[in-house]
Amino acid sequence: MKRRVYIAYTGGTIGMRKGSDGWHPAPGLLKELMAAIAELHHPTMPDYEVHEYQQLVDSANMCPKDWWHIALDIAAHHEAYDGFVVLHGTDTMAFTASALSFLLEGLRKPVILTGSQIPLSEPRTDARENLVTAIQIAGSIEVPEVCLYFGDKLLRGCRSVKVDAEGFDAFASPNLPPLATVGVEIDVDRELLCPLPDSPLHVALHHPASIGTLRLFPGLSAALVRNLLQPPMQGLILEGYGVGNAPNNDAPFLEAIAEATARGVVIVDRTQCLRGGVKLGDYATGAGLARAGVVSGYDMTLEAATTKLYWLLAQKLPTDEVRRRMQRDERGELSRPTEQGGRRWRLRKMVV
Repeated sequence: MKRRVYIAYTGGTIGMRKGSDGWHPAPGLLKELMAAIAELHHPTMPDYEVHEYQQLVDSANMCPKDWWHIALDIAAHHEAYDGFVVLHGTDTMAFTASALSFLLEGLRKPVILTGSQIPLSEPRTDARENLVTAIQIAGSIEVPEVCLYFGDKLLRGCRSVKVDAEGFDAFASPNLPPLATVGVEIDVDRELLCPLPDSPLHVALHHPASIGTLRLFPGLSAALVRNLLQPPMQGLILEGYGVGNAPNNDAPFLEAIAEATARGVVIVDRTQCLRGGVKLGDYATGAGLARAGVVSGYDMTLEAATTKLYWLLAQKLPTDEVRRRMQRDERGELSRPTEQGGRRWRLRKMVV
């Protein structure tokens, strides 16, 4: 029997039509355009079914409840299909890819997010190749995790970031090599893949959580930080300098952080840099955050750290459990520094 792929079409540029107020998702258009793509009907391609969501959205309008909706949709069809493709807008695709990585606990089949920078209806679109290859990977290659395919690279979903607003090579995985590169052959680096889980697929219940992100900058007001951390704030991703540093000569700033963590606010430190990660013990400016109760996000992307924190808090776990698991590798989203110190990071296959 031919393998089967389930396509969850959530919206995004790939199926847009231009209107009086700009590009917008057009119901029914994507299925019509896909029917005319000869490659999708080639004998070597898997069969596919497109489930167009009732409310198509530009990904700038995505929110956490949409992540849960997509995860539950995949879980409901998990046993009936061999793989899954999620068509999504590029603006927040890395957030959704990261969120689904955590939500789909026990995933044993490929879930590939893709989309395009130019609508499929346009003559010079990148949508055709992204779509055809994502379906082919989802239906023929055993990749038991959530991935993002774009511009000839298959990236781990919770390692991906959008790095280009206009180019076709729009996504990167700064701290982990691609899981696969696509040329004449689809070359999969199997040493990088997550192992098959030993538990059945499960999607945790969703309870709304209140979190935020804050990027440090010289002269940041301690009063602003204190106000941001007031209830109902439950968690914060703090983007520090370099290996996670922050000013240690600003007592009001550190006091605001310490007061919040004492109340149970989970504050996770990550670097503003595209590559590398947090090492709170390297400098006194990082050690001050650690003493104030901040935990390390190591080399997680902003997208992975944000969605992971939301996922953990939404399960109403104890604060200490959330802090512990934010520092633990759950889905291949982080690498811990080598025991010898320095600035090298141990990955599954290579050290960068």
